[in-house]
Amino acid sequence: MAQGVKIVASSHYVPEDIVTNDDLATIMDTNDEWIQTHTGIKTRHVSLQGENTSDLATKAAQQALEQTLLTPDDIDLIIVTTFTPDGLAPSTAALVQRNLQAKNAWAYDISTACAGFVFGLSTADKFLKANAGKHALVISAEVNSKMMDFNDRTSAVFFGDGAAAFILEASSESLVIAEKMQTIGNSKVVHSGLIAPLNEISANNYPKTSAFHQEGRQVFSEVERLIPAHINDLLQQNDLTPDDIDYFIPHQANLRIIEMLAKKLNQPMNKFVTNVTKYGNTSSAGIAMALDELRHQVPLQGKKVLLTGFGAGFTYGSILCQF
Repeated sequence: MAQGVKIVASSHYVPEDIVTNDDLATIMDTNDEWIQTHTGIKTRHVSLQGENTSDLATKAAQQALEQTLLTPDDIDLIIVTTFTPDGLAPSTAALVQRNLQAKNAWAYDISTACAGFVFGLSTADKFLKANAGKHALVISAEVNSKMMDFNDRTSAVFFGDGAAAFILEASSESLVIAEKMQTIGNSKVVHSGLIAPLNEISANNYPKTSAFHQEGRQVFSEVERLIPAHINDLLQQNDLTPDDIDYFIPHQANLRIIEMLAKKLNQPMNKFVTNVTKYGNTSSAGIAMALDELRHQVPLQGKKVLLTGFGAGFTYGSILCQF
């Protein structure tokens, strides 16, 4: 039985089309100054060339595999975290498995919205530790744009599309040294893709889903109330303080939330990895994309990195990684 896991490769992929704040201002009552002041977001990548969530996920996975000597046949498990799947069935992970021709892999999705990568990494870590395979592919992928109501400026200006993929290998090393997961079920603050039940059998019935919606101020308040305490609890349980963490990678909700977390934890912003200004809120992919960028920018050997996701549901969790 493996003692732990290690990351052997990672990559991220975003659609080629870039939508600026000025672009959004042509279709809704907003402007660049308002968006940057309230969110810090300048641009976002949006899938306008027919790429769906499984396509972004597949491309990120292919790029990660190209960094190794592994083939798709070497992958035992594929987990895709998303709340913008291609559809309810088959799973987006199953489509990625088909696209990669990873014939030995079993695959499924995890839906915990913006906390997805944290939950996906935690799940893969446990499977590999339990000797349920040697290599796992954890992908976080979102095409948020397809779920937006572009008349809703309080939501649509935040979001972008993207994906990141990590290949994990069973190892004597131990990447995950602590974690804490929590859930408070509440669909009122944030919801997307709600499907109403029938009132009657009718020839006119056809399934309909709702667009993404969030109560922005309530989301900010919930994060401010819950997440700093959640992070401090996890660190205290492991005889650590925020000062002991080299890098924080929180959900890339918006820059103002990340700045609030830095202030609450009494930590400098240069310890917080961000990509939200150029990619927007990419839901579960945001943390994964930021971690991939960090891995390729600075040496992480010996560093402690805290990943904290929080999202619709309200579901949140943190993983403390030792590199």
